This record gives sequence, structure tokens and C-alpha cells, in this order.
Amino acid sequence: MADTNPATIASPRGPAARPVRIGLVAGEISGDQLGGDLMPALRNHFPQVEFSGIGGDAMIAQGLHSLFPLDRLAVMGFVEPLKRLPELLRMRRALYRHFLSWGADLVLGIDAPDFNLGLELRLRRRGLLTAHYVSPSVWAWRQGRVVKIARAVDRMLTLLPFEAAFYRDHQVPVTFVGHPLADRLPLATDVGAARTALGLGSGPVLAILPGSRGSEIAQMCRLFLDVARGLAAETPALRFVIPAANSAREGEIATILADFPDLRVTLLAGDSHTAMAAADAVLLTSGTTALEAMLLKKPMVVAYRMGAASHWLASRLVKTPYISLPNLIAGNPLVPELIQDDASVAKLVAATREMLFNTERRTVLEATFTSLHRDLRLDASATAARVLAEMIGGRRDP
Repeated sequence: MADTNPATIASPRGPAARPVRIGLVAGEISGDQLGGDLMPALRNHFPQVEFSGIGGDAMIAQGLHSLFPLDRLAVMGFVEPLKRLPELLRMRRALYRHFLSWGADLVLGIDAPDFNLGLELRLRRRGLLTAHYVSPSVWAWRQGRVVKIARAVDRMLTLLPFEAAFYRDHQVPVTFVGHPLADRLPLATDVGAARTALGLGSGPVLAILPGSRGSEIAQMCRLFLDVARGLAAETPALRFVIPAANSAREGEIATILADFPDLRVTLLAGDSHTAMAAADAVLLTSGTTALEAMLLKKPMVVAYRMGAASHWLASRLVKTPYISLPNLIAGNPLVPELIQDDASVAKLVAATREMLFNTERRTVLEATFTSLHRDLRLDASATAARVLAEMIGGRRDP
């Protein structure tokens, strides 16, 4: 292991050697949060470190010199990046020239693989150390991208263990650092406090999370409310809580809820963690929400529908046996996944009823989720910082 004592790191060029310089490029708000948590952990290794690149409020508050506003890089979808392509290419060229002239000791791309991997590839060809934090979903689809990743980075830092296994299988240097969300959420969920905060009683509660995108609300919300109506007919005391991802989703859900006046629904503006913590089980659209539900130790049913053409294409591209993160992490079908035609009201009612009221299965799931939570709780920022410090130390040691 390389010596990561700051005095040793700064010594190769003598006592007056300049501070360690680390380039950081975050592509969206979630990456800015990861970078903002990582930077003080890196400063524990290098007290005089300098940071430069692209970041948002969290990273700037930690001392990043951001060459461009974060929102110029945070583009989503297919059309918007194409419209912005000339600007994005100019930004990437500017970062490339900056990191070379600045003499970066290491450049870390934080997520945003379409932008960062190309930058990392060019910089690594010029001899700079590069790493990437948060794996793209190369393990699920377009697996051929791993060839480019192997050329682009000296090390991949993954949040999930099965991602690291994929890279090891393809001889890409990798470290599983754990998931920051597992660090933030407590191992024991305070259900009583969550219910008190939401004004819910002691009866059964189902959290419903139909998605964070408008297209998901259109596909899933009415279906989930039909399921809720079926469950309420069997168990009149059942309460429902729906946290909306943002104000736009809240309005869309409220419009649909107007057709379900018989349901006892609490609609929230955000606060998904409190909503799930208060619930006995969760009915959700596949995505990061499933990981959050797992870390909150909540039995869940995962469902997803998409357009017929999209489903046809996805079924041929996706190479994993599961779509939900709890099942992918465990490597077993811990929770039911009802996709496309299987996501019918009858099947979803049956699966959700099981999660709400089968005490034995709930107990087993909660114990399994607690174990998986511990596996992911590695102090991700500190672990990532240690790995990066060792890389820099290995390069700068005489």
C-alpha cells in the first residue's frame, strides 16, 4: 500500500513541492452531493489539496474552483444533449487543456459517463491518473462499453458489489466503496416517529411510489391506485401515503387522485423516506426507490410498464435477470417484480397483500435487508478517498 501521509505525498519535488491537485467533474446534482461529501475526506489525506473542474453548490462550498456552471452539463434525454453537443464538446476540450496545463495529479469523473469517460480516456492517454466514481449500467446493457472504460480509467469506484464483480470479470481495476445512502440511513427504522410526523395512526399503511418522471406517472399511477382500491375493499382500515418527487409530479398525481375519492390517501410534497419509513410495505415503480425501501427495511412489490416498442427493445438489450436493486444486490428474487403484462391489478393486489400481511415473510425480509444494509455501509466517501489517495501516493512517491 502506498504511503498516503501528506508530507510524503508532497515530497517528490522537494520541500517546496506544490499541493496535490485533483480534478473533479460532476454532471448533475446527485454527483455534486457525492463530490461534496468526498472532498473533505480527501482533505484528510491532503490538507493543502486544490480542487478544480465542474461542480455545484456542495462542491463549491468545499473549495472547488468550478470552470463551468453545473447546470450546463446536467442535460438529460436524447434530444437535449444533441442540441447542446457543440457546447458540451467545447467544455470537454477546455477541461482537457486545463487539467493538462494545471498538472492534475488525478482526475475523477463523478457519474455523467457519456461526458466523463471520453475526457478520462484522452487524459489517461496523456499520462494523467484517472478514476470514475459511480458505474454506468454497463453490467445491464451495452456491455461492450467496458472495453472503453478499461482504456479510460485507472480505477472504477462502484457503489454496489455486483458492479465490482462485473469489472473484475473484465479485468478492470475496481473498488467497491459502498453506497452513501446506506451510510446516511440508520440501520433501525423509527416507524413510530415517521407515523407521528405524517399524522398516521397505528393501522396498516401502504406507501405508493409511482415514479419520478411524468411518463412513469402516466403509466403507473392509475394502475397503483386501482390496486389500492382493491386492497381497501378487503381491508377498509388500510391507509395510503404517496410522496411526489417534485411539484410537477404532485400536480399530476393530484389530478388522478380526483377519480379515487374513496381512498384514504395522504399526498406528500417529497419526503419519500418518511413516507416509506411509516409504511408496512411499499408498492413502487422500479428505480433507486427500491434501494431506499430496502435500506428502510420495507417489504415491497416492484412493478414497471412501458410502451410496447420500448419493452420489446429493452427485453433484448438488458442482460440482467432482475430489474430491482434489492434482487440484483442479493442475486436472488427477494421481492416480486411484475413487469409489463404481469403488472395487472389482480397480480399486484395479491403480491402487495402478501407483503402487507404475511408476518413471517416480512420478518425474513427485514432481517435480510438489514444484513444487506450492513454490507453497503462502508463509509463510501472515506473509502473512496483512501483509494484515490493511494493512487496519487503511488504515482508521486519517488
